[in-house]
This record gives sequence, structure tokens and C-alpha cells, in this order.
Amino acid sequence: MEPMNGNDLLSRRRQALAPAYELFYDEPIHIVRGEGVWLFDADGRRYLDCYNNVPSVGHCHPRVVEAIATQARLLNTHTRYLHEKVIELGERLGAKFSEKLSACWFVCTGTEANDLATQIARTVTGHYGMVVSEGSYHGNSDLVLKLSTSSYPAKDRPDWLAAATAPDTYRGPYRAGSEPGGEEALAERYADSVAEGVAGLADRGYQPAAMLVDSSWDDNGLFVPPKGYLARAASIVRAAGGLFIADEVQAGYCRLGDTWWGHERYDVVPDIVVLGKPMGGGHPVAAVVSTPEIAAAFGEKMDYFNTFGGNPVAAAAALAVLDVIDEEGLLENAGEVGRHLERGFAELANEHPIIGDVRGSGLFWGIDLVSDRESRQPLDRAAAKHIVSAICREGVLMGLMGSHGNVLKMRPPLLFGRDNADHALEVIDACLKRHAS
Repeated sequence: MEPMNGNDLLSRRRQALAPAYELFYDEPIHIVRGEGVWLFDADGRRYLDCYNNVPSVGHCHPRVVEAIATQARLLNTHTRYLHEKVIELGERLGAKFSEKLSACWFVCTGTEANDLATQIARTVTGHYGMVVSEGSYHGNSDLVLKLSTSSYPAKDRPDWLAAATAPDTYRGPYRAGSEPGGEEALAERYADSVAEGVAGLADRGYQPAAMLVDSSWDDNGLFVPPKGYLARAASIVRAAGGLFIADEVQAGYCRLGDTWWGHERYDVVPDIVVLGKPMGGGHPVAAVVSTPEIAAAFGEKMDYFNTFGGNPVAAAAALAVLDVIDEEGLLENAGEVGRHLERGFAELANEHPIIGDVRGSGLFWGIDLVSDRESRQPLDRAAAKHIVSAICREGVLMGLMGSHGNVLKMRPPLLFGRDNADHALEVIDACLKRHAS
């Protein structure tokens, strides 16, 4: 059967799907197949995927596909029966964390995981308040959407929520090089905002159940916080009787290079960790990981069951992902290619005044586009979208992020190599030159 014409498909989509759905790029592309770091459209054209972290070990990795198919042929049920793969997944995930974190709950999505993590924190502490970062995104259930301060007007925030200033040392109120005392002073300034949030909760009659932090600050525009910030922030919340939850949906699974989890870069061990997208290599599976003590305290008061969370097929996919990462050296690859990208982006920044800042590590990078480098004025959204669409037309897929919609987002599958990085850098360079001319 021949693929449908793209315009006809777009028309059908508009009729069949709710208008809240969005498409990337000025001219949407019709993707029909994926392989490794490549996506292919209906005309057979291939695109270098520099955006999708869901297929963390590459699109349609044979090991993951075979694991899913093999288990689906045998059995797919829920966690109320014993099953080797589900237990093995819990054991192997626990082994990737600090020895304090070893108790797992399995769910299907990052949204579900953040929802459950919040329930756990509230149940165990007996408190109801929550602290998040300003401009954050954690998911789309009713509860988790309220924790996602980028998603709705500040005037609509519940009184149990405090939003601390995100640690933006490029465009935020406290900037690199601006504070006597360097990074330590910056860390203290941004941590002060967490303390103010906790105090504000107390004024409204709440104690914090937890602080929930995306340890890549992805939706904010990808921040690298000053050294010591996250440990200080966690200490403040814990002193007030709350827990520290690390949302590793974006930063986890080797994404930032050199460490499995984003929080490991910041010398702090969370009380609860949330996992999502990359865990199943394209198959829906997510998890919450905590300490045995917290798990026991929650279990004394609450049961938890999720029909599809931790089903044997999802567990098989997640185990295959762990196998591929370890056996193919993808953590090491993320670190090595990330350092190569860092050098390449530094060269681009020297050549293109439109690049105000480059942030990130491993295989997660944000290129902050500006209309004026001195004032750090963000490039307007329409111009940024035009650039990312131009990059798409050249066969490289990237995204946009940040509160101004001006930060180019590079987040490819973990097997992304140096040759892929060079190709992407060349295309970005060419498109920025054309934009400037």
C-alpha cells in the first residue's frame, strides 16, 4: 500500500484528532520508519534524529524489538503474579543507584511516576506542600500539571505550591561571574529562593512534602546549576520535614554523559527518583525508585496497583535497554561524543553572534539563540522556529525549549556517534549562516 500524500494525511489528522495536538516544523514531516539514529519519511528521505530520547538506545534496536516480541508471544499480564523479568528489572535498576535506593514501583509514563512520587511523599511525611522550579514541566495529569509551572498562568497556582527561582546562571537574576565568591555564592543565592518558597508555604499553612526537581532543567532551557546548589536546596527542604525527589525522566539513563543519573553530578542522593521515557527504548514503561524505609512507610498506609505498570513485556523491553547500554558502552559513548560536541559548539559560538550561550553535557545540549549577545535578548519564537525548520529541511531533526522558545534542543539516541555529531554541526553552521545573510 502506497503512503498517503502528506497534505491529505494532514487534513485527515485535523478532522480526527483534537486541536490541542501539535506538529513540529513549518512543514510537518511524515515519518514511517526508524533505524538507529535515523528516521525515514514516506518518500524514503532519511533524517538524522537529534531530538528523540524515547528510543534511548536507537530507533527499533533489534535487541529491544526481539525482547518485546518474544515476551508478547509468551505472556503479558500484571504485577499480581510472580514473574522473573519484573523482579529482575527491579534488582538491576536498584543496582544502578546509590545503595540507599532500591525499592521500585513500576508505572507506564513519567507523568504517572511523578504523580505517584508526590503521593508517596505526602503520605510518608504527612505534609501537603510542594516545591518545584519556576518554569518546570513534570507531566500532564491534574496533579502533575499543577507541579508544571511552565504550563499555566502563575495566578492559577494552588496555595500548596511554591516555585523557586530556577538556577539560570546565564539569564537569571544571579549570573556566572556576577557574584563575589563565585559558584558557591551563586549556589547560595539560588538556594535562598528555595528557603523563601518553604517560608511562603508555612505562611499559607503548609509544610513541604517534597521538592521535585528535573535534574536537567529541560523545559526551562537546560540549565547547569552552580556547584552545591542542589545539595543546598535538598537540605533546606529536608530540614523543613520534606523529601527530595529527582525527576530523571530527561536527565537519566546516561543522557548527561559520565553518570547514569543527573543528580549524581551534584553530590546529592535523592529520597525518591522518577524514571520515564528512555527506560523502555520506545516501549511505555516508567518507575519510581526510593529507599526501603520510605517504601515500607508508604506501604503501611497505602496499596498501589497499576494494571499495565510493570507488565512482563514492559519489563522485557526495559531489561533489553539496560543490556544494550552496558554491552554497547553507551554511557562511555555519551561522554566521549558529548565532549566532541562541546568543542564543536564552542567553535560555532565563536563564529555566530546569534549563539548567546551553549549549555549541557553528554548527549543533551541547548543552544541559546539571541537577537543581541550583549543584552542576552532571546531570539523571538518565530525566528527560532524558522531556524529549526531550516535545519529539518537539511535532514537534521532538532527541537526548541526554554521559556522564550529560543533554545535549540539536541537530545539524540545514546548511540549517536562522532560522525553524526559532525554532520549535525555542519548543518547547524550552514543554517545559521543563511539566517544571518
